[in-house]
Amino acid sequence: MDTEYADRITGLYERHAARYDADRSRKLVIERGWLDRFMALLSAPATVLDIGCGHGEPIARYLIESGYAVTGVDTSTTFVTLCRQRFPENEWHLADMRGLALGRRFGGLLAWDSFFHLTPDAQRQMFSVFASHAGPGAPLMFTSGTSSGVAMGTYGGEPLYHASLEPAEYSQLLESNGFVVRDYVAEDPDCGRHTVWLAQMGA
Repeated sequence: MDTEYADRITGLYERHAARYDADRSRKLVIERGWLDRFMALLSAPATVLDIGCGHGEPIARYLIESGYAVTGVDTSTTFVTLCRQRFPENEWHLADMRGLALGRRFGGLLAWDSFFHLTPDAQRQMFSVFASHAGPGAPLMFTSGTSSGVAMGTYGGEPLYHASLEPAEYSQLLESNGFVVRDYVAEDPDCGRHTVWLAQMGA
């Protein structure tokens, strides 16, 4: 059943893309601090891979306006179309992160509020995907849960799947794939109680 709900994520966001675009605040009220920490680890100029980029606002816009070239990946046709319309000088791919193979490395990788929609096994497999797209010294930032398990929310009246591994397993997966943890805060009160990981690929 968990896998069934996880497999519905792509269709859910596509069905509700217009609503999500309208609902999502354009203000970086809670994310800015972490994005600034992420950008502080980027070498300038740098390219950023935004994994699960959604419609590109406000996060991709903030990165672009800060001078970084963004390559975005999402499974929603509508979201990718909106990104191409809003930011035509950047690169946008309709693709599933689980099979991502762009054949090049980036200066930074971001998976904000996207990676945690995958099943635990798919999350484990993503760390080799992260590593294969991370250049030397590239920061990786993602959000997760605080402990192993599945949490169900709702959006547009449909079940919305989230899953997490234990923090110790995330740390091990990062280390075994060449990343060093630079910061980790569980349920950060300054970030809407997001649990955030910031790591960096070894040189």
